[in-house]
Amino acid sequence: IAQTLGLQFKRIQFTPDLMPSDITGTDIIEEEQGTGRRVWTFVPGPIFTNILLADEINRTPPKTQSALLEAMQELACTVRGHNYRLPSPFFVLATQNPIELEGTYPLPEAQLDRFLFNTVLDYLSADQEIEVINLTTTTHVAKADPVTNSEEILEFQQLVRMVPIADSVARYAVELVRATRYADTSAPDFIRKYVNYGASVRAVQFLVLAAKARALLHHRYHVSYEDIRALAVPVLRHRILLNFHAESDRLKSDDLLRQLLDWKPAPRT
Repeated sequence: IAQTLGLQFKRIQFTPDLMPSDITGTDIIEEEQGTGRRVWTFVPGPIFTNILLADEINRTPPKTQSALLEAMQELACTVRGHNYRLPSPFFVLATQNPIELEGTYPLPEAQLDRFLFNTVLDYLSADQEIEVINLTTTTHVAKADPVTNSEEILEFQQLVRMVPIADSVARYAVELVRATRYADTSAPDFIRKYVNYGASVRAVQFLVLAAKARALLHHRYHVSYEDIRALAVPVLRHRILLNFHAESDRLKSDDLLRQLLDWKPAPRT
């Protein structure tokens, strides 16, 4: 992805002994040439990049996971009281292993809420596995040529924000998210029964932004109800916390979100 977009890429392998300074960087004492005076010098960590892969992010304790909070929200990091801006654009891609849970730490809710999507990767199809074999077991070396650069991507981001959304569509997105909160008067009975915490305001922001991007990808210059509904599950699946009733009934967040979409269809236009 980074090669295709003409961006800088760095990877962090999250482990139990990883420290926050291993991510953000740290200050070291160096001697100035000539004067011999000792000065503090900031050494940037791998977070100073365009695309950051946080591999197996749930392998490290919450203290280290939280080092990404400021970066993902403010696009900056603070080290010893000094604030440093991150390169633009900045994008965090994280992976979790859902099978080997021994020695892992669940991500804090505040951390989860900063991720735009939660994408579940299943097994490849047979044709896709054949393609993987052909690409990785021969002398062929895959190389991606850049098709854009950071300046264009920043312009694309502004273009996405300029896509108009009707008040009725925006209200539908808000009502859909509010319906995930068990304490809200609009929440259906199955949400009240199975959900401990619903989605936050940030969920509505990300849902609308993602819907605007989807509209442009489908050659439209306005957001439709279908854009909101198509992205509701990947945007919301990691933002609702289920209770023990859902666990005992073997229900997952995807099941409840699909039920919620059935319960609240798009208004007829």
